[in-house]
Amino acid sequence: MTLPTSALHTALRDLLRVHAPEATLLASVGKQVLSVRADAAPFETPSGELIPPDAWLDRGQLSWLTRDGALLGLLWSEEAAVPEGAVEVLTLLLSAASAEGANREADMLITQLPAPTAWLNADLVFRQVSRTFLELFGFHGPEVVGQPLQTVFPGREDLVHSLTLAASGRASHLADEYALVPDRSAAATVAAGGTGAAGTASAGTGVWLRGEARPYFGGASAGVLWTVQDVSGERQEAARLTALLDGLETPLALLTDTGTVLAASTGLSDLAPATAPAIVGTPLWTWPCFADLPSELVRDLVRVAASGGAANGDVPLVSGGTLPLALRRSTAPGLLVAAGLSGRGMGLQASSSVVAQVLALSDAATILLDHAGRAQLVSEQAAQLVGLDAAKLLNLSLSRVLGELGVRLHTPEGDPLSIPDLRTLNLPLIRELLVVRPDGVARHMEVRATRVEEGSKPGTLLVLRDLTALRRAQAKMKHDARHDALTGLPNRPGLREHLAASATPKTGAVVCLDADGFGALNAALGRTACDHLLIQLAARLNDLAGLHGGLAARLADDTFAAHLPDLSADEAVHAIQATLQLPLRSGRRDVSLTFALGVAHLPADMTADAALADAEIAMQHAKRQGRAQTSAFHPGLRASVAEAYELEDALRGAIAGEQFTLLYQPAVRLADGQPFSAEALLRWQHPTLGTLAPSRFLPLASRSDLIMQVGDWVVQEALRGRAAIRASVPKHLDWRVSVNLSLEELRRSAGLEHLMPLLAQQGAPDIEVSAGSLLDHSQDTLGLLEQLRTHGARLIVDDFGDGASSLTALTRFPLSGLKLHPTLTARLPNDERSLTLVQATIDLAHRLNLHVTAVGVETQEQLGVLRDLGCDAAQGYAITPPLSADALGLWLAER
Repeated sequence: MTLPTSALHTALRDLLRVHAPEATLLASVGKQVLSVRADAAPFETPSGELIPPDAWLDRGQLSWLTRDGALLGLLWSEEAAVPEGAVEVLTLLLSAASAEGANREADMLITQLPAPTAWLNADLVFRQVSRTFLELFGFHGPEVVGQPLQTVFPGREDLVHSLTLAASGRASHLADEYALVPDRSAAATVAAGGTGAAGTASAGTGVWLRGEARPYFGGASAGVLWTVQDVSGERQEAARLTALLDGLETPLALLTDTGTVLAASTGLSDLAPATAPAIVGTPLWTWPCFADLPSELVRDLVRVAASGGAANGDVPLVSGGTLPLALRRSTAPGLLVAAGLSGRGMGLQASSSVVAQVLALSDAATILLDHAGRAQLVSEQAAQLVGLDAAKLLNLSLSRVLGELGVRLHTPEGDPLSIPDLRTLNLPLIRELLVVRPDGVARHMEVRATRVEEGSKPGTLLVLRDLTALRRAQAKMKHDARHDALTGLPNRPGLREHLAASATPKTGAVVCLDADGFGALNAALGRTACDHLLIQLAARLNDLAGLHGGLAARLADDTFAAHLPDLSADEAVHAIQATLQLPLRSGRRDVSLTFALGVAHLPADMTADAALADAEIAMQHAKRQGRAQTSAFHPGLRASVAEAYELEDALRGAIAGEQFTLLYQPAVRLADGQPFSAEALLRWQHPTLGTLAPSRFLPLASRSDLIMQVGDWVVQEALRGRAAIRASVPKHLDWRVSVNLSLEELRRSAGLEHLMPLLAQQGAPDIEVSAGSLLDHSQDTLGLLEQLRTHGARLIVDDFGDGASSLTALTRFPLSGLKLHPTLTARLPNDERSLTLVQATIDLAHRLNLHVTAVGVETQEQLGVLRDLGCDAAQGYAITPPLSADALGLWLAER
């Protein structure tokens, strides 16, 4: 449940955004445990307990927030380390929150915020301010708290307008402004030319301020959070750069990290039309020189550079052509430098010292060469990229000195290149190279070379862009696209690429395997433990494949494959079985897994896709046979799969096409021989295949939502049949009908919830569930059965006495009866052990007040024995074969 915003929630998110933007916080607040991130609204955890998820213990960094021995919260980051400052300030706020009341808590938190912050109510009256806010403006608390905004900052209509917008729900950024603030010892301030709350002006220091106003809603209060930032240092740096850039024809600009231009060179300003407004003070992407305003490319470059990346792009100009534009972080915090290269803007009329200062401020990796190819200016960034001291390059031929100092060049693919004579290059030039530095470190670089004019002799400007991180990220993406993140094995595309990519045709065998019952194991042990099992399984398969010169892969959750060259299908299966024979380890316990194995021979002329598909078909066939089964592919399996697919496709139209029908197997009381109920048996009248029993098509339906549609039809048709018998045969007004429904089917259909109005009106049919399905003792199962029983259903255990059965289920579930499995009655009356077993089962059921029905009774002799043993009822061919609805009515009328 998402919680409403409060002062505490806002403060926690703000602090995460400033100190640990990638981290997640679990915090104990009152009686709740909140999950907080900087980019999302806080919400209450379902468990309500301050316990770290398994994933936090497996990876990343987890910090505990404690105060005086009490655990206040958990701070976790998957990638970056958790800063100590984040731990300290969050501990402070959570400690204050736990010690104060709700209202006092919010006030305390506002005062502790590290940024100058003011909290105003909806009428723009100061409710609380941080200490840093008072220090910035030179106020004392009583001068501000409880006072209207217009009183504290008179004459500031622009400020009132911005905060009024925030109070109405619209966040706004306040324009940078120059303000005169007094010394911290002063009791009043003059803000933007106004007087302080005391009505007096005093001499002070001029500062540049940048503000943000955001709406605040919490509990019964609403208002505005106003934060202020002193950006004087930023503006001073801009002024200094403006002096440097004045008259410079190279397109350069200094920006804030949000893209606002603080200063621009003459060369940049001249690219704009003469009638265009000034670029300074507006976002760079709105500069009228760029085509398609606002320029989304420039906006993206700013966003990448602000995040710490290297942003380069050719930006279309409105006058035609493009401007190569590079944006990088400056050495000054929060500032970006945009450097453009244009034909008319690369003259060197500016002095070398000015150009050197501009290059140093831009953080660009640049080298300026004279007409002879000698290095005249080398930025520190360029020297670091090539692994040399900048002083060793100055006034020397760059081509010669790079070779002498051990720098080597290669193509991006690794082929060696000779270092060219830079004087002979056709310019402009853009090329990617792999540069091997003297220390052996290889870096991918993009090199841009542009002709510049230096009097009558042209020079060359080289701009280097380090692509190493990008190329590594691309290589990682390529690797990740072909490999499984958990196990490190190749995935399906990786295996297919392996099987297809070779000059020599692949041969041998391809084996696919799927763990039996892994979903239930995952529920029992937990995801983390099962992930460890999968990693161990992957390691075994990888070792086996490597031993035979092949490859192992993970195709899906618990489905793996292995290519084993030069092994026959039988040899490959034996090798896999031997590898998986020993149990896997989960903590201190051994876990034995069984697998469905499918194997396909891989001849030299078969494609990779065909071989893998054949092995998967064989694996699916093995899964349908039961646990720990193996199947070798043969063409008949593909036909079987195709038939199953066609049957499943036809099943979708069977209900609408009225192809389903019900037969009824009556049951009689053995005491008087009178029928009292019938079991509804589903049949599919297929247009071409004839009558199909449920065992032929229900497994297909259970793998999709078709099973719910089939179950709905059976229930509704059985109710119609029951109503017809009660109406046509007066002596059977209490006639009952039962339907077979699996507990899984009931769960997936939400316990037939959409049929509940019908069941409430007509009464539910009796429900028969298999004995094996009752091994699931979940509360959901009990709730479903209780819900059906309230609508008149009797719950009967079907097939009791064969396979997996649980005696405790007879007492735990709200049962009315059980049906003996046909194998228990088949050996009657001559098998003494069977007689004893049936007698004991009947006695046990009667002691539990359960009604007992014998199923599959074939002879009158069996009926007599069952009557003597005390069995309550019987059904089978000794009484009557299954009957249609009409035949059942006639049969009942005759009895």
